[in-house]
Amino acid sequence: THACARPTSIPTYPRSPRLSIHSSPALFPARQSVDPIMAESQSSSAPRAAKEKKPKGLGRVISKVMVALKRGESSKPQSSKTPPATTREPPAPSKPKPLSKAAEARARYEGLEGVTKVIRSQLLQERAKKLAERYGLEISTSDLIKTSADDTVLRMDKPIRIRVRRTCHRCDTTLSASKECPNCQHLRCTKCARYPPKRTEAEKLASRERRAAIAQAIKDNPPIIADYSYTDTHLVLKRPSKTGGQDLYHKKPRQRVRRTCHVCQTVFVTGSNKCEGCAHVRCTDCPRDPPKKNKYPFGYPGDAFAPGSLPRYECERCETLLPLGAEIGLACRKCGHEMSEKAPRALPRKVEPEPDPEILKIIQARLDSLKVA
Repeated sequence: THACARPTSIPTYPRSPRLSIHSSPALFPARQSVDPIMAESQSSSAPRAAKEKKPKGLGRVISKVMVALKRGESSKPQSSKTPPATTREPPAPSKPKPLSKAAEARARYEGLEGVTKVIRSQLLQERAKKLAERYGLEISTSDLIKTSADDTVLRMDKPIRIRVRRTCHRCDTTLSASKECPNCQHLRCTKCARYPPKRTEAEKLASRERRAAIAQAIKDNPPIIADYSYTDTHLVLKRPSKTGGQDLYHKKPRQRVRRTCHVCQTVFVTGSNKCEGCAHVRCTDCPRDPPKKNKYPFGYPGDAFAPGSLPRYECERCETLLPLGAEIGLACRKCGHEMSEKAPRALPRKVEPEPDPEILKIIQARLDSLKVA
């Protein structure tokens, strides 16, 4: 084995002779006059041909030499010539933008007498309020158009005018503003009909009273509007009092229950189980007004047992109410557990009435008759 390998010799190739445009007339023929149209077509088709077919071998070397010569010729005049100093002209003053037609009209009317500026949002709120009063609507501020605080409109106060039309009494032609009929050239006289006809003071007063009555009727009985929103809002129904006092609010009917002490016949205070007259604790013998013995047969919830009340017991397991006078050993009708001495006494509570067995038999007979074989 050799300690180090001898470096291999790099092959050398003979250099190609330096080419020039004048040395090889065969490769670079003299320029000829070419038709400009043909030259343009050839120049446009040259890149396509270069893309389609690239030179190989000696032609590739020649093309690179040509590119190098062209770059050298183009760089010489640029390096010798220095660019002339350019002087910057001062920027022309910017002309103000022409105003739009709306802005011009606004500027023209702002200086007139009697023209005032009104905030657009305030104007929209007034319109919404008038619509709500007239048609019984509920318009919130979120439903209005969003405007900025500086957005204003121009308003001019003018007296209310009515459009009056007059008709010629000769040819029934509408008269113009010149008070002369355009058809028969008749001058307007007292016989020419007027629309709307002129009202007397009594008619004007009656019209005002009629409009005031309609507005008051709408205010007293506003129309009911359906609410289609999904939000759970508490609706309060009220109407003004006929005597002019506090407004009347609609509330759900509630039953007023009174308990009376059976010892001293004193009405118990609401929320208290102790009589204020004799300090007696409310028991099952204290009457209730109105009574509900069908739902509470052996006392009302929260009552103490009276000394002479009959005891009712319940099942130890399922707390089912046992019948009155039940004895030890009686089986529960629900779970079958027998009654023992440990059975607790049932507290006063609401009892669901048991169904009548005769009615159950009638219902069962009807169900059997409906069965299909």
